[in-house]
Amino acid sequence: MDQHMGVASKEEEDREEKRTVPEITLRPFTLSDVDGFMTWATDDRVMRFSRRPTCTTKDECLTHMKDLIMPHPWCRAICIEDDGRPVGLVSVTPAPGADVHRASIGFGVAYDYWGRGIATAAVKKAASAVFEEWPLLERLDAIAEVNNTASRRVLEKAGFQREAVLKSYLVLRGESMDMVMYCLLSADSMVR
Repeated sequence: MDQHMGVASKEEEDREEKRTVPEITLRPFTLSDVDGFMTWATDDRVMRFSRRPTCTTKDECLTHMKDLIMPHPWCRAICIEDDGRPVGLVSVTPAPGADVHRASIGFGVAYDYWGRGIATAAVKKAASAVFEEWPLLERLDAIAEVNNTASRRVLEKAGFQREAVLKSYLVLRGESMDMVMYCLLSADSMVR
């Protein structure tokens, strides 16, 4: 699953501070969520920091959902409580092999919902949920592209600690990118 798609610009994030965060829920995706999924999966502004290509059709979105989202071990739709429509996603991917104490989190929110605190609320809820659901999990990490200040701020507001800058860590859209590594431990007070 991807790490961080687009979230918001610095200006939009600053506006977030002045707004009330809407109540959100996290739930598994169903194929009937395809229209909501399309609002971010077909938007280059959202997908620019994703390792997945931007979808261009509803069929591509359905294929992506069937092949990657639905079978994923922990991928949830971020829904505004008022209407239950998905406005984004948050996923947690366990580390491979014997590293059951570690997992990585990624998230993305539709452009029209940037700057409302939704991503931060979703990351907090997801972290709390996986630490409870996976009792052997001790470390949740995240990476964000160095220039993706909005995703970095989301992680920091959610209690993640910056650990390092990883030089030429990922190739996104054919370009080698530096990433910032973040970590949240199950023992951290903000988790529970």
